[in-house]
Amino acid sequence: MKRNNKLSLALHTLGHMAAAPEQVFTSEVIAGHNATNPVVVRRVLGLLRVRGLVVSGKGHAGGWRLARAADQITVAEVYDAIGAPFLTAEPLAAEKDCAIVAAMQSTLHAAMAEAEAVLRRHLATRTIADLAKAMAKGAKESRDFRFPPR
Repeated sequence: MKRNNKLSLALHTLGHMAAAPEQVFTSEVIAGHNATNPVVVRRVLGLLRVRGLVVSGKGHAGGWRLARAADQITVAEVYDAIGAPFLTAEPLAAEKDCAIVAAMQSTLHAAMAEAEAVLRRHLATRTIADLAKAMAKGAKESRDFRFPPR
């Protein structure tokens, strides 16, 4: 399973926005907290803006904030907005036109699609507010953040 940096950046940012809904966050501040470039932040949050999850303002007092209440935004919505599957299977190496590899590749793709559907169902049970609450409780409790909710 590969690490999805866009999803991580989005969830970290939205968690902090949920914890301080009155605050406007600049791309520079978000980038500094995530050890990345402000351009990367703008690209990722731009994907969320298209889906109506965040809004942005320009100018001196501009920045990013949640478009709606954190308890109304599911982690699945963020995942969908990013548009990069969490699970991927590397193609199997084989000779050209190998029937066994073709059959196995088909099986792998079906299994990954099924796993992706299960993952998405679980993500739909959690909101950005849930993430912010887990964040506020601290690192130990965050490790206990389980799917589905208890």
